[in-house]
Amino acid sequence: MKLQKFLTDDNAVSPVIGVILMVAITVILAAVIGTFVLGLGEQTETAPQASFSFEYDSSGNSNLTITHESGEEINSDRLNVTASTEITNQSGSPAAATSLSWTDLDTGTAVDVTAGSSITIKPSSNTLGSETVRVVWTSDSGSSSATLQKWSGPDA
Repeated sequence: MKLQKFLTDDNAVSPVIGVILMVAITVILAAVIGTFVLGLGEQTETAPQASFSFEYDSSGNSNLTITHESGEEINSDRLNVTASTEITNQSGSPAAATSLSWTDLDTGTAVDVTAGSSITIKPSSNTLGSETVRVVWTSDSGSSSATLQKWSGPDA
């Protein structure tokens, strides 16, 4: 075995390969640092896990009662009830719209919606029998939203 030649041999990685490796490491570091500096690595708020039930009263005013059955408590300002027709609450306040916050439909004051909390909505003109109603959660920043539950009328 030529151990002497092995110890005195000064050949190494080609200079071109060395430059390529240095550039690759620099690009990777720049990408990682840039992600955090530009805020692209921030966590997004995830939608709460909650279950809602719907009880439709087809007689009279065509009311729909929405009840938080189980899951996380949610601030009422973060929940909207959206329908394919204009809705309002039992007393007719607030003014009818296709999307109203749980706060506006309830007491007008933000509260935590917990299991057992409910609101009753009614349509402003026709019945809810052929309409679709959604309970929609929106993040604090307003940048993301999620439909937590959907109800379609018996005639939809």
